[in-house]
Amino acid sequence: MQTPREICLGLLLKVEKNSSFSGVALDNTLSKTRDISDIDRRFISALYYGVLERRITLDAVISKYLKRPLEKLNPEIREILRMGIYQLLYMDSVPDSAAVDESVKLAKLKNQPASGFVNAVLRNFIRDGKKLPNNSLSLEYSCPEWLASMWLRDYGEEVALSILKSSLGRPPTTVRFNTAKFKTSDIISELANDGIEAIPNEFIANCYDLRNCGSAEKLSAYHKGMFHVQDASCQLCASELGAREGETVLDVCSAPGGKAFTIAEIMNDQGRILAFDLHANRAKLITEGAERLGLKIISASTNNAKLFSESIPMADRVLCDVPCSGLGVIGRKPEIKYNYSSEAVLSQFPIVQYEILKTSSRYVKPGGTLVYSTCTLNRAENDLIAERFLRENPDFEGCKLSHFDDYKATITPASCQYGGDGFFMAKFLRIG
Repeated sequence: MQTPREICLGLLLKVEKNSSFSGVALDNTLSKTRDISDIDRRFISALYYGVLERRITLDAVISKYLKRPLEKLNPEIREILRMGIYQLLYMDSVPDSAAVDESVKLAKLKNQPASGFVNAVLRNFIRDGKKLPNNSLSLEYSCPEWLASMWLRDYGEEVALSILKSSLGRPPTTVRFNTAKFKTSDIISELANDGIEAIPNEFIANCYDLRNCGSAEKLSAYHKGMFHVQDASCQLCASELGAREGETVLDVCSAPGGKAFTIAEIMNDQGRILAFDLHANRAKLITEGAERLGLKIISASTNNAKLFSESIPMADRVLCDVPCSGLGVIGRKPEIKYNYSSEAVLSQFPIVQYEILKTSSRYVKPGGTLVYSTCTLNRAENDLIAERFLRENPDFEGCKLSHFDDYKATITPASCQYGGDGFFMAKFLRIG
């Protein structure tokens, strides 16, 4: 049977090699590994996410003790060193001796000749007082230098630091109660039967954080359709659309469907929601999710959001939650911050985003509402898109958001009382 550190090593190699989503890879592996204790599962999760989150810092430390570039190391040895340094720096529950000894054992198992090298690097780091090479924001928060600089420029020091801090550590499991089909008290009771405590969000109706929760998809309440997993920011965005019973709503970039589900619940499953995705397999996810929740008004199909379709009807409300760089959800998916080499690489997104927003606006009825949103923190993908849309489309005006003082809002840990991931939303009213 594999040890917890062997399992963690396999996961880290899979994510780096295949660019797998961290959460999906972990859930899939742990679901297939049934002979390990809950303590070991928690250790694997903590070490796995910790190494992913702190990779920039860990690599800087390791590089200090190398005579050749880090990239030239055997991938298994590189990950073993990252795991060892992470335990030495950030896991107080692991004695230094255990961190070194277990790393050496793992190296012997995977690459015997390199075990002495692993031992030397880790012990030299301890002898040097476990000091970081420098005290930059990049190393303190394990964030690419260009990204930390962009956030400081765009949002100021206070907000930028809050974003950096929130990018480390595990965010809560947040869900939306399906009150269109179940009583709140029944959902809470069902969760309690599985040992789960549901903590209500003070400001967002039917939004709860689940405590003592591993994989929410394994809970009986999930299988009964009593909730779907959705961050508070996404729930806030769905509510800002203002959909009412009997209306026609379009969700143009919907998969996997969380916002469409919340909108349907807000509408008490009365009306019509057309939910689209470019790919058939992802549109199927929307259909399956709606069926699990017992929501009847959602119809999912394929469509290219960049191209106007005569077959799509005019709608009272249109949600345009566009593909983005995802910089607001680094806390949940730490691998995202390694996907981009510079700010310039992000320039691909606004072109597509504006094209989708412009096309989506053509489906809005006069007097209807259009919401543009992203799960990123990048003004070029957010504020600048919204401002350009108003400049170039005089038949729309900014419409004040219900929970904020303007027609657009950026959600960050320092600027928002609602909790949730980094997010942006802008609301427009069609006046012509």
